[in-house]
Amino acid sequence: MVHVTFITPAGVTTTLDGDVGQSVMDIGKRAGVENIIGECGGSAACATCHVHIDPAWIDRVGPPSDDEWDMLDFAHGKRSDSRLSCQIRLTPSLDGLIVYTPERQG
Repeated sequence: MVHVTFITPAGVTTTLDGDVGQSVMDIGKRAGVENIIGECGGSAACATCHVHIDPAWIDRVGPPSDDEWDMLDFAHGKRSDSRLSCQIRLTPSLDGLIVYTPERQG
């Protein structure tokens, strides 16, 4: 199991367990985490699973692909730490990952 902590703009913290290979979006959406919508089902064709990566985790998560970065242009509040949570696959090295959900998607 890999643990991921989601923090909402209101400071609500939810820590969830996921299996290696699952996406951060999958576990957040399944648990009803605020603003993890995932309208496209994880195909990186929308920006409704946008999250901000905690600074301590940026290097381990890695940068978005060029296509993902372009899709993030549709996200509300795109920043250098922005990622589509559907594109982050859980690995043992991401155990303890912290992500922040935006105030709104799109």
